[in-house]
Amino acid sequence: MIDAHLVVRHPAFTLDMELRIAEGEVVALLGPNGAGKSTALRSLAGLVPLSAGHIRVAAEEWHDRPADRRPVGMVFQDYLLFPHLSALDNVAFGPRCQGVRKREARRLAAEWLDRVGLTDQAGQRPRTLSGGQAQRVALARALAVRPRLLLLDEPLSALDVDTRREIRAGLRRHLAAFDGASLLVTHDPLDAMALADRLIVIENGRVVQEGAPAHVARHPRTEYVARLVGLNLYRGLADGHDVTLDRLTLNVAESLSGEVFLAFRPSAVALFRTRPDGSPRNLWEATIGGIEPHGDQVRVHLDGPMPASADITPAALAELGLADGDSVWAAVKATETHAYPA
Repeated sequence: MIDAHLVVRHPAFTLDMELRIAEGEVVALLGPNGAGKSTALRSLAGLVPLSAGHIRVAAEEWHDRPADRRPVGMVFQDYLLFPHLSALDNVAFGPRCQGVRKREARRLAAEWLDRVGLTDQAGQRPRTLSGGQAQRVALARALAVRPRLLLLDEPLSALDVDTRREIRAGLRRHLAAFDGASLLVTHDPLDAMALADRLIVIENGRVVQEGAPAHVARHPRTEYVARLVGLNLYRGLADGHDVTLDRLTLNVAESLSGEVFLAFRPSAVALFRTRPDGSPRNLWEATIGGIEPHGDQVRVHLDGPMPASADITPAALAELGLADGDSVWAAVKATETHAYPA
């Protein structure tokens, strides 16, 4: 079990977060740029000293240990493989630093390269490896030191989309087989959802939300998390099935009382040029603030009493003849609008 309270003070920024990771658990740390993700990772590795707090692994105190005395494996964003060493010797480097004899270290390295499917590339230098192969060598190098804590800093960000999909699946298998604690730092919600057992979201050096991936995806608690998982998010006051926001009251699926968050998917928003017949309950007039491609759909940004994003098809965009600055009516069904306690 990793039990840490990480406090790192800089002149313009303070990281202050508690972190617990069980053996065999994979935790993903997410947050916007400058939130403190890399600082947290580097403090665990011993590369950044704590200003206060602690790092404990079982009954052992780590926070006063230098980096080379912490049983930590780290996969860097750019992998940082030694360019003058072969893949085999890159992986053998860690065991050699731990005092393992050269022959045994190379044997262990060969085993790890076999585990990640790179036996045929053992003699290759990093410059001759593909991005996916380099990532697997970096992972093998991190695991070869038998770490109790595995740290992964954006391990898939340097890969193209197709390679990323393949390597993500392999990384998932290796993390599942690792019996230590793993901390993954990423900007990509798909990587986090696919690889982690639990998510921790930090903003401005503080934890703002944590939980199982599915729970966080369904119940965002900040605008950043809502954008990350692709939801429109608001805060309001519930009275039964009605939630009052600043300038609108919406009908929702749940019956609640008090302060709540209200969320719905952009794809749940229907747009109309004129006020629709039947006057749906959740209806408001808005102004188009921007239009941009979004996958195989078009994302329309709405300004007005309730700023929102709406996803529509290119055909619908053409049929409605929408452009920046146009007035539209937006509607969301109550069954697509969900509330949960704030």
